[in-house]
Amino acid sequence: MLPPSPRRRKRCLGRGKSNGLIKSSHFLWRIRIIERSKRPIQRPRCLFAAGNPSSDLFRLQQAVPRKGPSEVSATKLTLSLFLVPEQHYAAADSNSSTPTKSFVPCKVCGDKASGYHYGVTSCEGCKDGKCLVIRLNRNRCQYCRFKKCLAVGMSRDSVRYGRVPKRSRERSTEEQSRVSTSDAEQSDPDTKQLAVYDIILTVSQAHHANCGYTEEQTRGLVRKPLMLPPPSGSSSNDGPEVASSTAESLEQERVWLWQQFASHVTPSVQRVVEFAKRVPGFCELSQDDQLILIKVGFFEIWLGHVARQTCDSSITFTDGTYITKQQMDLIYDPEFVSSLFHFAASFNSLALNDTELGLFSAVVLLSADRPGVTDIKIIEQHQDRLIEALKVQVGRNHASDPQILSNLLMKLPELRNLGAKHSAHLDWFRINWQMLRLPPLFAEIFDIPKCEEDLQ
Repeated sequence: MLPPSPRRRKRCLGRGKSNGLIKSSHFLWRIRIIERSKRPIQRPRCLFAAGNPSSDLFRLQQAVPRKGPSEVSATKLTLSLFLVPEQHYAAADSNSSTPTKSFVPCKVCGDKASGYHYGVTSCEGCKDGKCLVIRLNRNRCQYCRFKKCLAVGMSRDSVRYGRVPKRSRERSTEEQSRVSTSDAEQSDPDTKQLAVYDIILTVSQAHHANCGYTEEQTRGLVRKPLMLPPPSGSSSNDGPEVASSTAESLEQERVWLWQQFASHVTPSVQRVVEFAKRVPGFCELSQDDQLILIKVGFFEIWLGHVARQTCDSSITFTDGTYITKQQMDLIYDPEFVSSLFHFAASFNSLALNDTELGLFSAVVLLSADRPGVTDIKIIEQHQDRLIEALKVQVGRNHASDPQILSNLLMKLPELRNLGAKHSAHLDWFRINWQMLRLPPLFAEIFDIPKCEEDLQ
């Protein structure tokens, strides 16, 4: 969409020279640049480094001096902060031999998309005809502003030419005074509502950029079974030795499956870390609180994401690999696994879209009652804003089901219970950690000890 010429921008509906459109909003990007230039540049206090989740940004450091390659360190590990310089790309000139950068097109108009808006890649603008038109953002959407102009009675047939009669001027002055008074009374609620929409947009973009289970990424995903463990040595002996060999074989299979499970979940750990950094308010917290919220809340967030790829008999990871319910039973226990599958089925019945799932994940992340957090009031304030944003988004998309928000919030204690049970099941792996070869980030998230030689 190209901006109109300066001559055309001077036209307005009230002077009778418009073609049906009001003052355009294509210069909103200039306003944003000016607003950003007025803000002080601050580096967010964030524990985790930005960058590509697949890159080597997540290094583990010990909190105590190393004692030797053969000794075991069960001390607390921390994720180091790395500052990665941003890479800027520019489209190549037409006369240059450098290939031009390809841009994702807007699915509505075909122009260059600026990001995810209302769940799709698109440029700026309205996608559902429900934009809030107030003084602070009146130039954001032409279509919705034009609809509001018609709704308040504007018409090209009512245009007056020449001098305005005195009586009309007086009546217009009285109406303007009433409107200004009403605007003053509504300015504060409008500002709050605009802030809610900004939260929705920010979290939605963060979720689409850092979740491997969005509708777009899981569409057409090719499923393949989890790699089977190597065959163990068979024994032809009878008696107690057979039972001992079978038990040992099951234990080896459990360890193998757990290692495979960990390797497929670790990319989601990295994505959740990146998502958390973009959740409004997260980087304002202390580094200790950031670490606690990530470590305690990860499994609950991941469970909400993977629910979409959970059916009656298997769970599918982001790369298409699936693990069967029987294999999950061997890793944990049948009762706990059944509760996981039951939660996934009930959660899927809510039919959340990607934006709603992202907001729900942010609410789960910023839980002030996590053990050990210190900035309790600040976390509660940010979570309340996220819940309000979730309420607005759910109300827009599920207007026919007023109970869906309450049903969704009831999933929070259910997730908390599953997270606590999952942590208890990890005790066996914490005790038998010498048998495991786990990704360092996965071991750090779930507090599983590691040998020093595995951290090198």
